[in-house]
Amino acid sequence: MSNSSDPFQYRIPPNIQSVQIGEHPLVFIDDFLEDPQALVEVACRSAFTPYAGVAERKGYPGVRAAVPADYSANLTALMEPLIKLNFGVPEELALRKSECAFSLMTVPPQSLGTLQRTPHFDASTPHHMAVLLYLCGPEHGGTAFYRHKATGLQQITPENRERYLDAFAAELQARPPQARYFSDSDEHFEFLGMMPARFNRLVIYRGSLLHTACINPQRSLGSDPRGGRLTVNTFYDF
Repeated sequence: MSNSSDPFQYRIPPNIQSVQIGEHPLVFIDDFLEDPQALVEVACRSAFTPYAGVAERKGYPGVRAAVPADYSANLTALMEPLIKLNFGVPEELALRKSECAFSLMTVPPQSLGTLQRTPHFDASTPHHMAVLLYLCGPEHGGTAFYRHKATGLQQITPENRERYLDAFAAELQARPPQARYFSDSDEHFEFLGMMPARFNRLVIYRGSLLHTACINPQRSLGSDPRGGRLTVNTFYDF
């Protein structure tokens, strides 16, 4: 079942699955769009610009471009009830959408800032959600999740945020991380598991979880939407 007039329609019914990594669930939908190639073609025609924090070597290490409004509207119509049902968000809370963009990783490992070399969290608010659509294949790795060893934390909340940030800052000062994209466990972070990249796979997780893009720098860094690590990144809060 699909709407032929809408090139960015998701497949109905969506094949909603879940997996637990560490202490927290992830929801994913394989074969999400009826015609994912239509979105790839839009990306190939789009004007990508560096992420706002790239010059300061902070935030997403690459370039972004606007996503068609129809894709964003279709996604949001599905995500509001799906997130509330699967992540325990109170029904009365209103959805707030903050971003929806094509993304390509382009920054070489030696140019990463200190905070780009370690796992991160997007926000510590209780219902901040990240929604990631992979428009690339498994050769581009996936999204990995971690536990901070010194504090035992996988999720950063308003209650533990300062404790985590203090411990994390002390670790960075004592030994700055090497210039590389993070992947496996190290002395500070325990690797818990990874959601592998798969073309047309949608992944939903709490933005408060410690995570990072787990990639092969020889394959995944580049500005060509057809060959790079093309994703669509969307964020919601309630």
